[in-house]
Amino acid sequence: MPFEFKRLEIPEVILITPKVFADERGFFMETYQKDEFAKAGITGEFLQQNHSKSVKGVLRGLHYQKEPYAQAKLVRCIKGEIFDVAVDIRENSPTFGKYVSARLSEENKNMLYIPRGFAHGFEVLSAEAEIIYCVDNIYAKENESGIIWNASGIEINWPIKSPILSEKDKKWQDTIS
Repeated sequence: MPFEFKRLEIPEVILITPKVFADERGFFMETYQKDEFAKAGITGEFLQQNHSKSVKGVLRGLHYQKEPYAQAKLVRCIKGEIFDVAVDIRENSPTFGKYVSARLSEENKNMLYIPRGFAHGFEVLSAEAEIIYCVDNIYAKENESGIIWNASGIEINWPIKSPILSEKDKKWQDTIS
């Protein structure tokens, strides 16, 4: 099997470790295989892929889209290292308001699957980082929402305590709604 799927403390969020074939020429790995992902419970169809580059200390998030444009994400860091976070915003969930995190990097090549119903954010730990993420629904500006990075009640243990934020990310709500 070309992937190892590990369910995190919130079991719907899955850390994916691909099998990497490396030699003196470099490496090869599969980053997605529909049938293998489906066996692990990841069945959505990815409709869009995004690429983001940021410098050390940048924190992007915590972002999500409201229905009917909610999005699941498959996040991969292709350069540098990030601290990636998923917050459960599903009102009837036993883990509502809880978060899980993972370090994703070009070295470990891990990916994080974040289903619909979660806010997502990441913080750049290396000099710079680039991430690629696939989403299973289109972006709809009118359905975009977010939670402030240091929201009371969630208490995420971010590695960098004074992050660099966009103006939009500074103004997100302090509660989940």
